Amino acid sequence: MTDLADNNQLLHLVFGGELVSLEGVQFKDITNLDIVGIYPDYASAVVAWRAKAQQTVDNAQMRYFVVHMHKLLNPGAEVA
Repeated sequence: MTDLADNNQLLHLVFGGELVSLEGVQFKDITNLDIVGIYPDYASAVVAWRAKAQQTVDNAQMRYFVVHMHKLLNPGAEVA
C-alpha cells in the first residue's frame, strides 16, 4: 500500500472497451468505455486489469488496458 505522504505517486488507469478489430486498438464506441479505476501502483492496477479481462474472456474483441498515468503527468521524471 502506498503512503499518502509519499510524493512519488505512480498512478495507473485501468480501462477497456470493445475493439473494432483484433488487429488494432480502435474502440467500437468510445462513449461506452469501461473506466475501471485509478490505482496507486502498477501491482494494484494489474490485479484490477486481470479481474476485468477474466470477466470478459468470452468476448474476443473486448480489451482492457493499464495506462501509466504518472508518465503522462510528468514525462521527464525518472522512476526508481
